[in-house]
Amino acid sequence: MAQRIGLVAHDDKKDDMVAFARANRERLAGFELYGTGTTGARVTEGTGLEITLLKSGPLGGDAQLGAMIAEGRLDALIFFIDPLSAMPHDVDIKSLIRLAMVYDIPLACNRSTASAVLAAL
Repeated sequence: MAQRIGLVAHDDKKDDMVAFARANRERLAGFELYGTGTTGARVTEGTGLEITLLKSGPLGGDAQLGAMIAEGRLDALIFFIDPLSAMPHDVDIKSLIRLAMVYDIPLACNRSTASAVLAAL
């Protein structure tokens, strides 16, 4: 069974996520990919990768990924965080990050760590 990766990016980091996915398209194609609504749609549009789309982050997508982590259905999370912007759904974001840490799954928050996570999987 293919390993499963969650993809999330804050608004100002969505272009970075698409660029990362383009640069790593062949490698990412070997995984089951899950993405929050807008991020997943943008990555699919920019790369042609097949991504299971969840709800938009503020509408529950972050919580859906968190539930997948808690249920053992996600093997890694790539979450491009914008540290310079306030997020109205900050509680959801913190919960998702906390679950990734509690369940000890690889968590990448920028391109450098995302490349390292892909290399390790």
